[in-house]
Amino acid sequence: MDIQVVGVVGAGVMGIGVAQNLAQTGHQVILVDIADRILEKAKQEIAQNIRFQGFFNKSEKIENPSEILSRIKFTTDYQFLESAEFIIENTTEKWDIKKEVYAQLDAICPQETIFAANTSAIPITRIASVTERSPKVIGIHFMNPVPIKSMVEIISGYHTSQETIETVKKVLTQMGKEGILVNDSPGFVSNRVLMLTINEAVFLLQDRVASASDVDRIFKGCFGHKMGPLETADLIGLDTILFSIEVLYESFNDSKYRPCPLLKKMVDAGLYGRKSGQGFYAYK
Repeated sequence: MDIQVVGVVGAGVMGIGVAQNLAQTGHQVILVDIADRILEKAKQEIAQNIRFQGFFNKSEKIENPSEILSRIKFTTDYQFLESAEFIIENTTEKWDIKKEVYAQLDAICPQETIFAANTSAIPITRIASVTERSPKVIGIHFMNPVPIKSMVEIISGYHTSQETIETVKKVLTQMGKEGILVNDSPGFVSNRVLMLTINEAVFLLQDRVASASDVDRIFKGCFGHKMGPLETADLIGLDTILFSIEVLYESFNDSKYRPCPLLKKMVDAGLYGRKSGQGFYAYK
């Protein structure tokens, strides 16, 4: 199955990255979100990201931002997704929201359209259960920033077909990415480990064991990580971190996934990290 038209649901940090990556690799993209102001901001950020990419990779020929943007349709109307052969969903990590989105997609999209959930922790089998196309539902966990990160997790749900898996691998190859196939479990591999690490790092900060910068310096200096866990949390978004750790806590009923009270307080205060300008570090 040769995929040409891809629907991207959600124009947040991840949706913007996915849409940009797809458009840069020649796909026609339909980017959907709930408000025109969100889509206008997404358009500006994609153009800016492309310019930065060209600036930092002068040896690589980057298309003009206007040419790449011409391959993306920005809309609040889900009905346009009926022409998409492949959907990548990037909505917030709240089950009530995702459940409504998939019911809407299932009613609009042709039966052969594949649904790929770009989720941090919610099980793919649960997502598939609210559709009438379980064999065509799969997980793709992209890493941030999407256009730069070449590795992704592919998550096979209980009913996901081999044909769907092969189609996803083909699309990812077209996007310049390698996918590692894992079985369905809350948090999969990367976030089942990463969310625990970040949550424990926040506990270290709350308990005044070390400052945020010293926690991160230890991980970078001792283990060779490019970013420490608290810097990573700011990049991902503290709200997304909290939603993900809450899904793990609910799914496993294990106290080791108990969200740190400081993390909850920061999210309540609107300190989401880079996207809000303040998290464990200041960005304005």
